[in-house]
Amino acid sequence: MTDDTDHKKQMQEVQAKQRARVADLKDPEKSLVLVHTGNGKGKSSSAFGVIIRALGWKQKVGVVQFIKGKWITGERQFFDRLGEVTWHTMGEGFTWDTQDKDRDIAAAEAAFAKGRQMMESGDYDLIVMDEINIALRYDYLDVANVIAGLEARDKRTGVILTGRDAKPELCDYADLVSEMTEIKHPFKSGIKAQRGVDF
Repeated sequence: MTDDTDHKKQMQEVQAKQRARVADLKDPEKSLVLVHTGNGKGKSSSAFGVIIRALGWKQKVGVVQFIKGKWITGERQFFDRLGEVTWHTMGEGFTWDTQDKDRDIAAAEAAFAKGRQMMESGDYDLIVMDEINIALRYDYLDVANVIAGLEARDKRTGVILTGRDAKPELCDYADLVSEMTEIKHPFKSGIKAQRGVDF
């Protein structure tokens, strides 16, 4: 019985501390900016999970894809069938495929202009800017302009920005930054991308 009593006392103390911490929290009265970055898999997948959560609360969601181009993905097909997500795929594919910096810059600028319009409209609870960090990494977009766009968003609208190598300035601005770390990847063992897992 001593172990049970000690455990109960411990958990009551933990509960009291947790409740005190929660009581001190404030509502920022503006939706949050999240950055999903790092070399590991799962940045976009995590963002799509947040989309599902938002839809569960009947929130309005939009996606702007910066890099993936015409690549057919399971998530796009799923959300198209669902019919509840405004989706703009505006990239032209991976940068090593286009091999045209001016075209890549123009595509990135058009995608961000669309994203900014959606952020400022007040129509959305969540906007995902998928792979925008790649556009920023190659300097197709100016990070100061992106932050200015985030700052100008409607207070209703939260934003998730995905892609590896997120700019430090963007991470400093964001409310939440998650870094995916690669421990092991099948590609390095010679295994090609798998439908339903990778795309």
